Amino acid sequence: MSTTDPLIDVLVIGGGPAGSAAAITLARAGRHVLVVDKAAFPRDKCCGDGLTTGALRHLEELGLNPSDVPSWTAVDDVWLRSPSGREVQLQLPDRASMGLFSAVARRIDLDAALLSLARDAGAEVRERCALTAIRTAPDAVEARFEDGTSVRARYAVAADGMWSPTRKMLGLHEDGYLGEWHAFRQYVGGVTGPAATRQYVWFEPDVLPGYAWSFPLPPGPDGKSVVNFGFGVPRDGRPIKDMKKTWADLLERPHIKAALGGPIEPEDRPTAWPIPARIDRAVLTFGRVLFVGDAVGATDVMTGEGIGQALLTGRLAGDAVVAAPAGGAQRAVTEAYRSAVRHHLFADHRMSVALGRVLRYRWGARGAIRVVATSSWTRRNFVRWMFEDEPRAVIVTPKRWHRRFLRRKGAYLASPGS
Repeated sequence: MSTTDPLIDVLVIGGGPAGSAAAITLARAGRHVLVVDKAAFPRDKCCGDGLTTGALRHLEELGLNPSDVPSWTAVDDVWLRSPSGREVQLQLPDRASMGLFSAVARRIDLDAALLSLARDAGAEVRERCALTAIRTAPDAVEARFEDGTSVRARYAVAADGMWSPTRKMLGLHEDGYLGEWHAFRQYVGGVTGPAATRQYVWFEPDVLPGYAWSFPLPPGPDGKSVVNFGFGVPRDGRPIKDMKKTWADLLERPHIKAALGGPIEPEDRPTAWPIPARIDRAVLTFGRVLFVGDAVGATDVMTGEGIGQALLTGRLAGDAVVAAPAGGAQRAVTEAYRSAVRHHLFADHRMSVALGRVLRYRWGARGAIRVVATSSWTRRNFVRWMFEDEPRAVIVTPKRWHRRFLRRKGAYLASPGS
């Protein structure tokens, strides 16, 4: 790396939701942004594919059009099943009058659409461009890539995932770290049961404190309905079960077979992946590098959901750089980002940790669903809280209170068919 390399405003390492959100925010503010990713898009990413209300609001504010995401599927309700077998239907607010509160989209489609949006905003994007070296200097971040090119940037946003190469190259990697969750997913076609249109969450006794899910997607080329079916389990010191065997066993359970119908037709191969969820313990910044998304462990530790958090941290990183005066001190940018992350995510993370301790037991999961089913009011408001319509711990963080608590509109109200 040489001081004669071009100096740009921000280097974004990783083109997933967190990186794209940062790039869109920065490019629209007039910053010179370069996004690099080792993959070529569209590329698949193991995920449950669910989009919470919080994620949907970020996507709308970033300007994403659902019509640009071929697999985009709006969801109107969710069905929960207790370890005791009790099922509860939670109806989301009316889409036509209140907007969208839940959707499902394959990551291969969503991530490509977001990266295209970053390009349209003015960000330069280099695909098949793996990072091979990075170091921080007093006035810049210096990076080199697999193709032999290099660049200097005033700041870098590391959005390069669970095993962030940026972290490793900066000496921040923790050997042996495997994340707080582990999940297993398979796309399944030939679905003829109610799961073709419903969103299911099953709290199975032998999967607690994790859960199994089925999220609907558009029909495949053969016209048959498709779902994202999988399960996730927290890593709490106990050995992870044989996930492929557990997955096959789940598909044979009568209530799951009834929901899916069939005969079902699994697509491709099942995939498993680790999920980092420890943002309150992660290094948020290092010199002029800001970590976002999975690279900073920004996942909901109670559910394993991370798209909304990835979008949020990417936007917060972009905002921190944009807000700094030209030529301003590095400390102002990094402290602004750390402060914003603490404000938006730390209390919610700790609340999710506490709730997760309750849900790990059968009595906890059964009791929670029993309370949820008490009345139409509890069902209506729980589902909004569950889908992050409001931050997890908003009730104990007065600085985030507002007059329209649990009464806000959802996303994409102007496009009720989304």
